[in-house]
Amino acid sequence: MSIIYIASDHGGFNLKTFLVQYLKDKGHDVHDLGPSDPASCDYPLKAQAVTDALLKDENALGVLVCGTGIGMSMAANRVPGIRAALCTTEFHASYARAHNNANVICLGERVTGQGLAASMVDVFLSTAFEGGRHLRRINLFNK
Repeated sequence: MSIIYIASDHGGFNLKTFLVQYLKDKGHDVHDLGPSDPASCDYPLKAQAVTDALLKDENALGVLVCGTGIGMSMAANRVPGIRAALCTTEFHASYARAHNNANVICLGERVTGQGLAASMVDVFLSTAFEGGRHLRRINLFNK
């Protein structure tokens, strides 16, 4: 099973709470980095908590949730070594891993239901990076 670091802001709190339990029930090692309640909070700080954890644990993956997923993806992608993908379909989740070796999936509670979110996270966690030409392209990110 996977090691997963997960966080949200207030706009993604309910979906994050659902996903934490869903992933734990599936046997994953889930680290909930907050928040612990739906009070207003700043998404860049929550994205930073997950990205910091991932940079220390390269075998882990991250899940970030805000209202739309846009803010979290923008904040996470500012960190070198992080490849965060805003996903709205299982196809996005699959190709984010297979072709882009994404290490964070970003979701939006206000645009994605629990069932679809769970399905996308399952696909994200179970899809392997294909490497090859895709690795060459990822290496160009920091040029």
